Amino acid sequence: MLSPEELTRSIEELCHSKAREFALLGYDNVTGPEIWACVSARYKDGLPALHRIVNDILSLKPARYMDWVMVRAIKGEPFDP
Repeated sequence: MLSPEELTRSIEELCHSKAREFALLGYDNVTGPEIWACVSARYKDGLPALHRIVNDILSLKPARYMDWVMVRAIKGEPFDP
């Protein structure tokens, strides 16, 4: 079982990996913390099981990320990773 620090580190690494994938697709300014903010915005009732978190990060598509960014911009919400 992972300690809380190891879990956090693993999620951060996965988000940075997804950000690098987005960069390969032409989305150069996306960061790991932004990926996590986008994915975790759906978790209103606390963190789900680890397998769901991993799936949500790995299955994140640029279109969904851009929708999230646009909604935040329209609402005038500041980004605070």
